[in-house]
Amino acid sequence: MSSTATVVYKPVSLAISVLGGVLAGLVFRQVWSRLGHDETAPAPKDLSHSTREVLIAAAIQGSVFGIVKAGVDRAGARGFRALAHEDPA
Repeated sequence: MSSTATVVYKPVSLAISVLGGVLAGLVFRQVWSRLGHDETAPAPKDLSHSTREVLIAAAIQGSVFGIVKAGVDRAGARGFRALAHEDPA
């Protein structure tokens, strides 16, 4: 990747990552609420919820975040390649 493409891609990649994190949070809230729970997942230090529920929420949240982040990063890289005709990697 040329130095110009690197300079351009860095801030674009950062913005895409932030967008991916926000999107992952929204998706997780929807998944968690559709599973019949509150809108927010239990915090690990909230002892009013069972350990099982906290760990299940963490596993689902991690999975959703990983999938959404990979999808958003992949779409961003493909979009950059389409515009700059260079791979961002």
